[in-house]
Amino acid sequence: MEVLLLNDLLRLSPEESACAKVRFNQHNGTDDPMELYKSNPDKVNVEWLFWKTKQRYFSVGQIAICLLKLSQDQWLLTTIKRVTEDLNVSNGICYHGEELEQYRPLFGRVIIRYHKDTQSQGRMFKHIQDDLIVSQILPAPFDGEDFPGYDNVRLSFPQLKTIIDCGKRDWEAALKNQKAVYLITDKHTGKLYVGSATGKNGMLWKRWSDYVTTGHGGNVRLEELIRQNGKDYAEKYFQYSILENYNFKVDDSFIIERESWWKETLQSRKWGYNDN
Repeated sequence: MEVLLLNDLLRLSPEESACAKVRFNQHNGTDDPMELYKSNPDKVNVEWLFWKTKQRYFSVGQIAICLLKLSQDQWLLTTIKRVTEDLNVSNGICYHGEELEQYRPLFGRVIIRYHKDTQSQGRMFKHIQDDLIVSQILPAPFDGEDFPGYDNVRLSFPQLKTIIDCGKRDWEAALKNQKAVYLITDKHTGKLYVGSATGKNGMLWKRWSDYVTTGHGGNVRLEELIRQNGKDYAEKYFQYSILENYNFKVDDSFIIERESWWKETLQSRKWGYNDN
């Protein structure tokens, strides 16, 4: 079967291909560019694309193609810009660029298959253009993973924040009218917090929105932890999952009973963050 290459969509001339460069963006050990992109695309399309320490990535007049890693050998096209100015700085955003409007319908929709086997973040387009294979063209811009089902929810704080802040519709529909017993895991210490979402405290979507806002959701021990270490602690270490879920018709008292059962089972009062 004949493959579709990225340049079959872009149709760069040989002269344009020769002055185009691809910037590959992936997790740097601290920040996840996908979470940044979903919450604020410019964090990737400007900051990650045009940031440099000392090594020079682009020259004025070059075409900068921004790819963002989705999974092994899968990359999302997020923007294409022509570099218009070299700001001549180090350890910062070093370039200005103008987005090439003719390619805007492709941004966030084209998934490329490419096996990156070098450490370099930048590659000249002409050297790899025959290896940049179009894997999929999405019907709408990529906005994160779809709701995976209640039994498969496991979210970092940045992932949860993106879902809440963007009002991702499938997640909101799944959580907004749902009662639940949920688990917060402190991945730094291993301590657990068991909580519940009921009609009284606004169901699961509202309850988890409170954590995004405050980091602690009003819980005594979590509030003390955040007061001592700052909200950044929650953003770095907290993970959210669902232990049990129920529809809105289930009585709140039953949810509280199940919450207590899980606290005892996981010993989260003795060894974790629950205080009652």
